[in-house]
Order: sequence, then C-alpha cells, then structure tokens
Amino acid sequence: MPGPNYGALGTSFLAVRGLQMVCLIGIIGMTANFISEMVQSQNTPPNVLVGTLSVTCIAVLYCFITSLLYWDNILPFLISTAVDGLLLIAVIVVAVTVGKPLSYMDCFVIGKQTGNVKSTYAFSANMGHYLNTVGGKINYYTWLGATKGTCLQMKAVWGLSIALCILFAFSGIVGVCLWRRTKAAAEAPKSIEA
Repeated sequence: MPGPNYGALGTSFLAVRGLQMVCLIGIIGMTANFISEMVQSQNTPPNVLVGTLSVTCIAVLYCFITSLLYWDNILPFLISTAVDGLLLIAVIVVAVTVGKPLSYMDCFVIGKQTGNVKSTYAFSANMGHYLNTVGGKINYYTWLGATKGTCLQMKAVWGLSIALCILFAFSGIVGVCLWRRTKAAAEAPKSIEA
C-alpha cells in the first residue's frame, strides 16, 4: 500500500516525523545510559535526567503512532497539531533545563581538569562516600563537570533538544496545512455525472 497522497506536505510531514524519532531515540539512549550508570553505583539520578527520559519516551511513542495513522490515512491532523504544540512546549522545557548550565561549560577544559575519570559510573563510585552523606542524590551541576565525555554527551542531548523544538514547530505548521487541505477537499462540491 503506497499510503496517502498529500504531495510535498505529506512528504514533509513524514520526513519530520522520521527526524524527530531519530533525535528522540538518541536522547533516550544517552540519558538512559547516564541513569543506568548512576543507579549501578547506588545513587539517585538528577530529576533533570529522569524528566528528559520521560518526555522523550512519550514523544517517540507519539511519533511512531502518528506515523502509522498517517500511512493508514486516519490521522486527525488538528488533534495531531495540538499534541505537537504540547510536545513543543515540553521539549522547550527540556532544552532550557538541560542547557542552562551547559551553555557556560567548556568540555575540553573539563577533560584537562578531571584527568583519568572516564565515565559517570567512575565519578559516582569515587564520590560514593560523599554522596552517601547527602542521601545519594547526585547534583546535576556537579555531575555535568565530572568528565569530558559526560559534558559532551549532555551537550549532544541539549543540541538534539533544540533540534526537536524546530522539528515539532515545523510538524505543527505542516499539520495545520494538511488539516486545512483535507477540510477543503471534504467541503468541495461534487460533480454530478449523468
């Protein structure tokens, strides 16, 4: 089945959905890895990471479902546009929350300062005694400066979040255009054949 024919708008919609899923899966992979390393060292991950993972998991599920509904030509474009707007707001919050401390950090200077510490797990394990005295909760700002790799990966998460802001705004605009197009096609007078 070739799918619905909405021309360039339809192609743009699917392309943007694909790019959204790629960005979301990248963010999920990096944040899940960080959370896993922190939990393995018996520490509590920062709320920023847990929130980022939650938002991106919901968003990737939404993108997948709307792509399937589009291909079956049963996607309600107006509702999809409203949800794209809500996800745009959520991704903006993620980008701002994740990026606020990152904008001031130079990852290569951190790499020179931290020396042999290579992973979040090593950082968490080395900080184990201190973290046990403060309840095992890792401070997001301190954790960002732990290693060069952590800093660079979180900057990648931040960059993908910014890209998602653009992509969700674009898919919302395309959704409105597709809704208007399908609405106009439904209201068009039908010719009477003799």
